[in-house]
Amino acid sequence: MAEPLRPFRLRGCGGPQKFGVAAGSLRGLLRKGCRLLKLPLPGSRLCLYEDGTEVTESYFRTLPPQTELVLLGPGESWRGCASDIERLLAAFCSEQDAVVEAARRLLTDERAPHRQKLLADLIHNLSENILAEEKEDDKKWFEGLESRFKNKSSYLRHSCESRMRGYMREVSGFISNVHPAARDAYRGIIDLMADKLKSVKYNGCYFDRREKEEAARLCTMEGWFSCQGPFDRDDCPCKHSINPYSNRESRILFSTWNLDHIIEKKRAVVPELAEAVKTRDGREVNWEYFYQLLFTLDNLKLVHIACHKKTNHNLSCDKTRIYRKRKQTHEIS
Repeated sequence: MAEPLRPFRLRGCGGPQKFGVAAGSLRGLLRKGCRLLKLPLPGSRLCLYEDGTEVTESYFRTLPPQTELVLLGPGESWRGCASDIERLLAAFCSEQDAVVEAARRLLTDERAPHRQKLLADLIHNLSENILAEEKEDDKKWFEGLESRFKNKSSYLRHSCESRMRGYMREVSGFISNVHPAARDAYRGIIDLMADKLKSVKYNGCYFDRREKEEAARLCTMEGWFSCQGPFDRDDCPCKHSINPYSNRESRILFSTWNLDHIIEKKRAVVPELAEAVKTRDGREVNWEYFYQLLFTLDNLKLVHIACHKKTNHNLSCDKTRIYRKRKQTHEIS
């Protein structure tokens, strides 16, 4: 008695197009597939799309309907869905439009939510002009921004500067909590920090890609930033990453990411600075240490908004670095 027909999704290893084929046996599916894809029957075989497992007659009988299979001709191989990724990456630089179109075709027939998201993200990023720097080359990226911004780096430098200025305002605003007798000394430290920030252009170089121009010509992934995750873990568990240069949506989303102070600014660093100024007792406050904690990557990490933990980090300043060490003098007998 003939086996009942079951539907399968069949494709070759050389392209993304899928075909619906019904068969009751492995031999019958092979025969129909070879005829459809114009492959010779001798030497051809079927394997699972997911991981490349070769389908035998006994294994075939256990497959559920609509299983996605790859038909391989003589000498062809398939290593699972990684083979699709390899083909996409190989075409990434020279055939970007073709990659986008192939991903769109895959997406129309894709049912797995995780792969749908991966394909949608790929289309989203490849459809935009990642390497464009000037406004004239990517006008959509600049929509909603002030006309004074002529290139992407200038806007991102401005964004970083705005954050640093905001931190500086918080430090300055804390002066009302400083002991009255120590306020002049506190103001002096604020002035020193402000001058240093100005000298490094408010850390604008952190988002400046001028030094990466050569790399940009070789790799379209230039400009990616990765989430550094919760402060108590080694890295971001969700593997968040973003390229703010790629498109307008990514630029807007990147503005929601945070520069998180590991040793907390409001709870630890600024109050410790105020206390150090108050109790210095003739010692010189090591203001550059506090500057590093407040304004540099020594104590700042970039995190996705979902990974920005608002709870108390329970970390404190290094007590041995709050004051400068006095220079030792040696008497000559």
